[in-house]
Amino acid sequence: MKTSCPLPKFDFDVITLGHGGGGLLTHRLLQNGVFDILGNDLLDQQHDGASFPLSGNVAFSTDSYVISPFIFPGGNIGELAVNGTVNDLAMCGAIPKYLSLSFIIEEGLSMSDFFQVLLSIKQAAHKAEVKIVTGDTKVVEQGKGDKLFINTSGIGIIHPGASIHHKRIKPGDQIIVSGCIATHGIAIMSVRKGLEFETTIVSDTVNLNHTITGLLDRFGNDIKFLRDPTRGGIASVLNEVAELTRLGFSIDQNNLPIMEQVEGACEMLGLDPLYVANEGIFIAIVNRNVATDFLAQLNADSNGTEAAIIGEVTLDHPGKVVMKSRIGGKRVVNFLTGDQLPRIC
Repeated sequence: MKTSCPLPKFDFDVITLGHGGGGLLTHRLLQNGVFDILGNDLLDQQHDGASFPLSGNVAFSTDSYVISPFIFPGGNIGELAVNGTVNDLAMCGAIPKYLSLSFIIEEGLSMSDFFQVLLSIKQAAHKAEVKIVTGDTKVVEQGKGDKLFINTSGIGIIHPGASIHHKRIKPGDQIIVSGCIATHGIAIMSVRKGLEFETTIVSDTVNLNHTITGLLDRFGNDIKFLRDPTRGGIASVLNEVAELTRLGFSIDQNNLPIMEQVEGACEMLGLDPLYVANEGIFIAIVNRNVATDFLAQLNADSNGTEAAIIGEVTLDHPGKVVMKSRIGGKRVVNFLTGDQLPRIC
């Protein structure tokens, strides 16, 4: 779906405090912008909340997005917010249905930038097949925000074949990553640092719910665990699970999918790609017996062409993540200390 249409006629070229005051300017901003672009049968009720039917076990997730810059190579904060919450629900084994959407806008944000974000939200929601059903808009004084922050919450229905829980992980289970790591974080850093490459590195932000649903349809109970490695990267996710399960996690550096330019940029910036944020990949821990078939189905999906088995769960070194290096040595991959990349999602 391609969303391109002329900027609607607003009273101002930039957001003012009046647009958050609840009066006529707020009304026009919502009517000519938010409701006109994102409208659907539930949002069009224009109530303080949304009413809708649900049937089955429910997953609920919420997240806030404070990325800088909020428009970046490959996307912007709008689609990032939709995709992020959709993916969080999918990692619970849920089929996302409804999202809330709240804006905190700094006075002075250009209307054209806000309109671009709204169009991206519409497109992302369409691709993910979710509805924006309620939300809120606040405007803060200049200097008390950073152009635009977004909060989204989401509700989904648990897939009947899903049984996602870290307590189901066993020694021998295989660790699979669905695509190239560290791409989103380096796309953001390339803008901040003014780095130039032979080809532009763009964010990997994408909705993963349809990919996950297809995997659950076939492999269901053999999928033990799912997680999208956003802030803190794949190292943080694996450390969290190792700590929860008190099992060991062994990974092989040779099997980690990463773009050559991304790896080069990490070396240039002194970053470890294991800790760099991602927005369009997931980690799956699956039964060894289905790992090959799981990987084959993932490789055939547009969201998993670079997927790889990167390691396995073991009784060795309980509670720790250990990586075999390209030259054959081993090192413990600990939790990230400090913050490699501030304001990355």
